[in-house]
Amino acid sequence: MFTVVNDHGETLDVRVRGRLRLSGSRSTSPVAVGDIVEVEGESIVDVYDRKNYIVRRSSNLSKQSQVLAANIDQALLVVTLRMPETPTEFIDRFLVTAFAYRVPVILAFNKTDLYTPDDTELLDAYINLYQGSLGYKCVKSSVPNEEGVEELRGLLAGKITLISGNSGVGKSSLINALDSSFKTKVGAISDVHLTGMHTTTYSEMFPYSGGYIIDTPGIKGFGTIDIAPSEVSHFFPEIFAEGKNCRFADCTHTKEPGCSVIKAVENHSISLSRYNSYLSIMDDSSQAKYR
Repeated sequence: MFTVVNDHGETLDVRVRGRLRLSGSRSTSPVAVGDIVEVEGESIVDVYDRKNYIVRRSSNLSKQSQVLAANIDQALLVVTLRMPETPTEFIDRFLVTAFAYRVPVILAFNKTDLYTPDDTELLDAYINLYQGSLGYKCVKSSVPNEEGVEELRGLLAGKITLISGNSGVGKSSLINALDSSFKTKVGAISDVHLTGMHTTTYSEMFPYSGGYIIDTPGIKGFGTIDIAPSEVSHFFPEIFAEGKNCRFADCTHTKEPGCSVIKAVENHSISLSRYNSYLSIMDDSSQAKYR
């Protein structure tokens, strides 16, 4: 069952017509939040072409994809350095997918009220990398301290924004802080593994300040899909730029002699964490499963 809003602002609960479900799509669902659809009676009969979308490999069926949201202006990726720690590989996988589908990304480094001095030093290094070197807007945020909330309100106003992140990063609390009328369910952190529990169970679109916010369930991993190994470097701007100096035109930047990218990693002009993310995505053909 899906909820749609028609041209008159009326909310309708509808189902997907069978021919759409059986169309042969590799996606886990033919309809995603943000889609523009055609409705007849109580059924969705057609989905209009998407201008863009964010997609990841499905959790249990590695050959299928899950479209997190479609027709968006930007994405806000909420990450944390503790309680829980967001792996840099997760960040980079999200950024690669967004880059591939031309979706701008804002990074919100959340829960700064919990950070130790060492965490704060690491945070500054992350911002230097992602904002200073790669050009992604970064915001330090804390709901208890109200840090970054007003800045995010301005960045999200008038835009259709997908909000995503690992389970437990405080995404729901941050959404509630943006507008007091939001009542998104907030969950707790597991004391055993310091990981988040799923509190949002389905994607939902909320009107917000002249635009929309799309809230999605927290995810533990981000498997890329439909990116050929020969294309991966195109979505790492620093690797793609340095790769033009490689000895071989078809260099994979993994083991070739005279590889300019490997030399740049050794010289610290390309981040080791970013390079490791690149290698991991190159290895996605192993059909590893993600959740």
